[in-house]
Amino acid sequence: MFDIYGVSLKGKEDLLFDWSHLPPIASHLPSTGGEIRSRLEDFVVTEIPKYVPNGQGPHAYAFVEKRGLTTDDLVSHLRSEGVSTKDVGVAGRKDKYAVTRQWISVPGDSEHALGTLDDLDGVTVLEISRHQNKLRIGHLAGNRFRILVRSPVNDWQTRAEPILKYLTQRGLPNYFGPQRFGHFNSNVVDAMRLLRGDNVPGGRRLHTLFLSALQSHLFNWILKSRIESGFYEQVLEGDRAQKHDTGGMFLVNEVAKECERAAKLEISAALPLYGRKLRSVAGKPGRLGQEILNHFGISQADIRLLGLGTWRISRVRVNDLSLQEEADGYTVGFTLPSGSYATCLLRELVRPDVR
Repeated sequence: MFDIYGVSLKGKEDLLFDWSHLPPIASHLPSTGGEIRSRLEDFVVTEIPKYVPNGQGPHAYAFVEKRGLTTDDLVSHLRSEGVSTKDVGVAGRKDKYAVTRQWISVPGDSEHALGTLDDLDGVTVLEISRHQNKLRIGHLAGNRFRILVRSPVNDWQTRAEPILKYLTQRGLPNYFGPQRFGHFNSNVVDAMRLLRGDNVPGGRRLHTLFLSALQSHLFNWILKSRIESGFYEQVLEGDRAQKHDTGGMFLVNEVAKECERAAKLEISAALPLYGRKLRSVAGKPGRLGQEILNHFGISQADIRLLGLGTWRISRVRVNDLSLQEEADGYTVGFTLPSGSYATCLLRELVRPDVR
């Protein structure tokens, strides 16, 4: 037993995000090595919206490029221009240490504030338009990534191609990446302190963030258990499976039939993000999840404090793959669904650890 911030826990290292705890699926293939994020422009992310503004409506939209800033930095600037935080709409939050392009919306009578985003160092407004509705979290089909890997091994291409082919055929593990767990990697520790009744600074908003990180951490460990048990590419009786094309979810009854679909990457198991309204998981999937809850000492009373709960697909398709040689390495391009982390793919390629 360890003691961390006055709380006795089974093993404090298990509460910290660590790639070494989470198995890759392409570990049998040699990695390319190399460095990422040496410069901001090495990591480029472009939103793929579910829709584009049509030029008409009561909401003003701006497509912006930012460098070295968070999405919240944009929101803070708009607030300084008189736009209420609740009136600012975004489809997703983007990395700080990257070049990112995303849409942001405000009420039409605040359109002038969008133009002032150009005054921020590192921000360029690329387009302004109008639409019928406010932009909201989830109005996002995915993200397109272009990432420069510097100083890989000399034969990087003969290593990268088999890894990417393997991921295309079997899907990418849909782990939550290190960004989810806080700059100091302490969000899960703070969540455990909250569950044990400690006085944790930060207020309601940060407390919700900490508890959400614990949900994500438990998901990662359930996915780890599935991979280590040999069930990564399978669905089990009692699983909820999700369709990759439509997002539809259903309870698995005909295991042999659904495993054939899983092998074709038509469906994948959906794993729990525990919360008070999440239905209980039956059969072997439920036992695997309970083992993880027991490992971290999470009770049913604790689960009720984690929010509503939902399901998250265990693996995702990797689309639009490309490799391009550069003077100092190579650029890998790919598209992932909304909510998935590019660092999960880079970890399979580069190893051992990426952030």
